Amino acid sequence: MINEIKNDAKERMNKSVEALKTQMSKIRTGRAHPSLLDGIQVEYYGSATPLKQLANVVAEDSRTLALTVFDRTMIQAVEKAIMSSDLGLNPATAGTTMRIPLPPLTEERRRDLTKVVRAEAENARVAVRNIRRDANADLKALLKDKEISEDDDRRAQDDIQKLTDTYVKLVDEALAAKEKELMEI
Repeated sequence: MINEIKNDAKERMNKSVEALKTQMSKIRTGRAHPSLLDGIQVEYYGSATPLKQLANVVAEDSRTLALTVFDRTMIQAVEKAIMSSDLGLNPATAGTTMRIPLPPLTEERRRDLTKVVRAEAENARVAVRNIRRDANADLKALLKDKEISEDDDRRAQDDIQKLTDTYVKLVDEALAAKEKELMEI
């Protein structure tokens, strides 16, 4: 029973860290990376469709992304979706190929992005702590129902705290790596 609670907490904490890394990959740094456009949705025959299902995205060089739209009729919609996103990108279309030059980040924009990254990391830390709280509440319920002893409860809470510390450290490492990447010129 205790192992199930610990395993569930570990799995959920791992998902929180992975979600943070996914969110951080969408935050723009100085380099062109295809995952930058992952969050963009395009109106495709009445439904919002992820851009990567409508086009092939590649990094042409360190400052340019190239898109090849599969359906020629969707070029305008894809272009509109990219321009209306909060990424501040302006695609240049030539036939079915679309090039998206990435302007260099200003110092002010880097600071703003650092604040966004820190907020995301704090949200991930809060999620990890909430998982710890849930696991501890499950342990207290078992203790109250006399299914485990107080010693087992204390040991399990210590294990869950160690798990929490490990995952908070992973969040901090991801944050430090992203901040370093953002501040590189």
